[in-house]
Amino acid sequence: MRPSRRSRIRFAAATAVAAALLVPSGAAHGTAAPDSSADPATTETAVQAYGQVSVCGTTLCDESGQPVQLRGMSTHGLQWYGDCVTDESLDALAYDWNADVLRVSMYVQEGGYETDPAGYTALVNSVVEKATDRGLYVIIDWHMLSPGDPHYNLSRAKTFFTAVAREHADKENVLYEVANEPNGVDWPRIKSYHEQIIPVIRQHDPDSVILLGTRAWSSLGVSDGADETEVIDDPVDADNVMYTFHFYAASHREYYLDTLDRASDVLPIFVTEFGTQDYSGDGANDFAMAGRYLDLMNRKNISWTNWNFSDDFRSGAVFQTGTCPNGPFDYGSLKPAGQWIHQRLGD
Repeated sequence: MRPSRRSRIRFAAATAVAAALLVPSGAAHGTAAPDSSADPATTETAVQAYGQVSVCGTTLCDESGQPVQLRGMSTHGLQWYGDCVTDESLDALAYDWNADVLRVSMYVQEGGYETDPAGYTALVNSVVEKATDRGLYVIIDWHMLSPGDPHYNLSRAKTFFTAVAREHADKENVLYEVANEPNGVDWPRIKSYHEQIIPVIRQHDPDSVILLGTRAWSSLGVSDGADETEVIDDPVDADNVMYTFHFYAASHREYYLDTLDRASDVLPIFVTEFGTQDYSGDGANDFAMAGRYLDLMNRKNISWTNWNFSDDFRSGAVFQTGTCPNGPFDYGSLKPAGQWIHQRLGD
């Protein structure tokens, strides 16, 4: 069996470290930090390793049918933090952090897509191209949040997904997340939205994985007192789809963790957003609880992206405030949550 991509990355990084130890005494040294970087010219990218991913059973599989787990980061809203998604920052994400996937979060309201549909579609396409150039998978995230009924933006969503699916149909690295966090409506209402958006994408891109938001802020209904059985009993009738689950470790404790464990035995789950803080993306980090989630997801091949790859003032933004305009995007610029997720991506 061939070694995993991460094993090959660790070997390349170890080789680089070994070579560094041969530097003559007196040579300049950088600041102390985990050295997980590898030469991008010689290191296999995620897309090179896995090719076109698809859903097989309850997990993702690579183009040869072997289970894979994608791990990476989610941007913050592009309307606020577009300067955090640059050539320099994506070089760091791909080659230093060893991420597999970037979630590109485009808010619909809150000064986002609805204010300039053409402009924000072009911005998303630009970020997709930058990530593709670095061998990353990309999740195009329709970041609807308030209002919580996805039908409110149904017409906009059809326009947007027609445009991006047509633009990226020939790529093997693009996934589509069609409703970030539906809330305030029941599962049948959310399901009916998915049933109308999936054909829009499939018309242009028949092969990519589509990620479906679940009830109560993509908690599989848990935050409204329900559980995963509503989806299990009434799934969306479509192939190559996964259901999303979001959590914030300081707020979402044992019951949420147990739900993810149970649900992932039956449903294909992709955790497209999580944080080590409370549900606002702020506050104290609970790395112990977050570690339990990551251990579960790693054990069960549940793919994930962490919130968020920005320099927002909240503790869940990985970069120190003020980093993004000029960088550098190195280990020394990371907040504690950024240092923790950087290290976990290197595991």
